[in-house]
Amino acid sequence: MGRLDGKVIVLSAAAQGIGKASAIAFAKEGAQVTATDINGEKLKELDGIPGIKTKVVDVTKKDQVEALAKDFDYVDVLFNVAGFVHHGSILECEESDWDFTMNVNVRSMYLMIKAFLPKMLPRKSGNIINMASVASSIKGVVNRCVYSTSKAAIIGLTKSVAADFLEQGIRCNCICPGTVDTPSLRQRIQDRPDPEQAFKDFMARQKTGRLCTAEEVAHLCVYLASDESAYVTGTEAIIDGGWRL
Repeated sequence: MGRLDGKVIVLSAAAQGIGKASAIAFAKEGAQVTATDINGEKLKELDGIPGIKTKVVDVTKKDQVEALAKDFDYVDVLFNVAGFVHHGSILECEESDWDFTMNVNVRSMYLMIKAFLPKMLPRKSGNIINMASVASSIKGVVNRCVYSTSKAAIIGLTKSVAADFLEQGIRCNCICPGTVDTPSLRQRIQDRPDPEQAFKDFMARQKTGRLCTAEEVAHLCVYLASDESAYVTGTEAIIDGGWRL
């Protein structure tokens, strides 16, 4: 038997990185997974994996989120992964950067929770997991102003939902990784003026001497999605190799 046998799970940003690794891990543990992303081509890489259905959805679009929710009578787990990393201090963050980041990182979770929480309440059972970061209210990080602000907001959103719906059987937690080796990170490194130095800078802050893997984060996601974590809610689950210390 799998740790997630029969659980209905919906997640965003599943085409690569943590989202993809988590979708695969959920399915291996017996869950019925609906994996969404805006990148239809990359999302196709999950097609054919037992237990996974894919659907192209832009989670910043209210109509698309509500249409997705209509496909379900209930869900056991909602995992909000979609996010964007802006590089720069507040002086290098234009209003458009601020608005885009908040829309992708925070508003998308608001829309998803607002649409899927009503699918959980009638059964008095549900589990929401949000992707936050150590770069947030947990740790100040250079050149991550709006990103860190958005991730701090996610921690606040998580605790608010957990407090409001605890007695209705709903759990809500967030995951706070450090630096994870994903295609997104690799692309951001390549986009820097000096990619080699950018990579060295990332590695210099890794106290374990290596980057976290998406699969390691997925293991934590499986735990939070499972009944093993039934007494865990309103918590920031940190997986950062001691970066915050």
